Amino acid sequence: MSTLFVSHGAPSLALAPGLTGQMLAALAASLPRPEAILVVSAHWDTRVPTVSLASQPETMHDFAGFPPAMYTQTYPAPGAPWLAEQVLALLQAHDLPVQAHPDRGLDHGAWVPLMLMYPQADIPVTQLSIQSRSSPAAQFALGQALQALHAQNILILASGAITHNLSDFFSADRNALPLTYVDAFADWMAARIAQQQWDSLCNYRNECAWARQAHATEDHLMPLFVAAGSVSGTALGTVFGAAQRYTPETTYGILAMDAYLWTAQG
Repeated sequence: MSTLFVSHGAPSLALAPGLTGQMLAALAASLPRPEAILVVSAHWDTRVPTVSLASQPETMHDFAGFPPAMYTQTYPAPGAPWLAEQVLALLQAHDLPVQAHPDRGLDHGAWVPLMLMYPQADIPVTQLSIQSRSSPAAQFALGQALQALHAQNILILASGAITHNLSDFFSADRNALPLTYVDAFADWMAARIAQQQWDSLCNYRNECAWARQAHATEDHLMPLFVAAGSVSGTALGTVFGAAQRYTPETTYGILAMDAYLWTAQG
């Protein structure tokens, strides 16, 4: 099965999907149907990796100030407690601390892209949290611990943002021209991902001149490191080729909507 990183943008992507929505729908149609989906979202941030055991996760409206229609959106996919138990076991087997949450729902970093990819909401899904207070290397190791899931037809969907500095928000125009650093940072990251320079990728904050402009805080980039870790080695014969980059658009001049797809080769 594949691993996918997506930039989920503003919650309103659910109502105005634009080119990003078209790309996500096409991506989902091109992939084998997963047995279940493990979402690693920037919007579940905990001190210890935590997985949800919810059997019917609620749709969380974890945002404010959006049109009323946003608060009526639901994504009634079944939960995947059996997958959550596997994630618990894998992280414990790699000596990583991990906790379970009995009924944590799907935040908008999960259900917004899922709604555009799998609108029928008929594929079981659970979430694993990120730890923005740790480090990219720690998140990479978290992904490495999940590699065995690939052989079980589990889609790992990492949902965050390639660029995410809301203090630079300057326009309500979705099609505003991007600030200079947005493309520069996205391209810097793309080069490291393409060449599988994982150490450099994890050290982006020291090596990339635009890092702190693109990410005042690291939460929205942490899912990318989990995705990269999950494809960085082999488990049960699963090998991944180079990532395919998608660049559908930049929204509001600050949010590059880049996505990366790693496809299993065998």
